[in-house]
Amino acid sequence: MKLPRVVRFDDSDSRVFEIAAEDGEWAVPGGFEFSQDSAETLVGKRRQAFANGFLGLASFGRSTFVAVASADDTVRRRLVEILADHFVDRYGAPDREAALPVAEDEVAFAADLCAEYEPGTTLAVTREIGPDGLREAFRRIAAAEPGAAQSIWSMFDEDGAFR
Repeated sequence: MKLPRVVRFDDSDSRVFEIAAEDGEWAVPGGFEFSQDSAETLVGKRRQAFANGFLGLASFGRSTFVAVASADDTVRRRLVEILADHFVDRYGAPDREAALPVAEDEVAFAADLCAEYEPGTTLAVTREIGPDGLREAFRRIAAAEPGAAQSIWSMFDEDGAFR
């Protein structure tokens, strides 16, 4: 099985997220954190976490990018337990047993997201609130040709011109 792991290309996550996930920790999309939010409550660093952040399962911080990584059933079970405990501690789930199926679903979703990609593939997420609620989209970040210069960011002037 494959699951996402945090990958940090630079220290920008530590500036844009309230808590930045650490390089190498296992992650899930983590959109559930925003289920009670509205456009009015999504401001500042919370907005950035909503719009572009995966949830690291060691720090419970956010990461802009994850890489697909191989995992075994022991890792998967441990991640489900960690996430279930987080649901109890942070979101008021009545107990671990009640939280386990929800945590299992989130980890299974993360595994499904990674299933079609080779280990090492970099993924990004974008989220928005639409008329039908939360919408998530995932994309693969293409690798550069060996020796080619590549930027993971696009820069636009205030007038919208690409530079």
